[in-house]
Amino acid sequence: MHLWRGDKHLLRGIDLALHRGELLQVVGPNGVGKTSLLRCIAGLLPMESGEVKWSGQDIRKSRDEYTRALSYLAHTNALKNELTALENLRFSVSLLRHVTPQALVETLERLQISQCSDLPVRALSAGQKRRLAIARILLSETTLWILDEPITNLDAAGIALFEACVAQHLERGGAVLTAAHQLLLKGEPNVRTLELRP
Repeated sequence: MHLWRGDKHLLRGIDLALHRGELLQVVGPNGVGKTSLLRCIAGLLPMESGEVKWSGQDIRKSRDEYTRALSYLAHTNALKNELTALENLRFSVSLLRHVTPQALVETLERLQISQCSDLPVRALSAGQKRRLAIARILLSETTLWILDEPITNLDAAGIALFEACVAQHLERGGAVLTAAHQLLLKGEPNVRTLELRP
């Protein structure tokens, strides 16, 4: 995989594989291309050369199948400030699949933000907004999570909750790709890192 940004060869010959049950964390200094790599793999940023395959198929030839299998969390939380936490969750997840009101409430409870369900998102703290964005990922029921700095703005309790969610997803056969400054699930045998260098 190769990607240029202007005259800078940002991603140079990247070759990686991610299997079900694995967490791969992309690390490196700011500006080295971690976000660009994740966006390329998610199919959101075209590459100059290379390909991304899902279940052995080039994602350009099986885009619908790949999109259904994928959840992407960017730096920003992609929440609507005028809607409540619960409305945000209901709206975003309903675009992907049918979800029961009970499942929405249970997911908010799991991430310990059920007390925020009726508050407009603009009234939430940065950490609560990030937990709400993570709740959307959990409810998507997709196999592949691509997460850009997922623990941004989370406190220690929030990070612990998120790590438990990732561990459970891996146990169920999911796969997770993250860009990270702080590593998750340290010491686990199914966790790998890929270091990008300038």
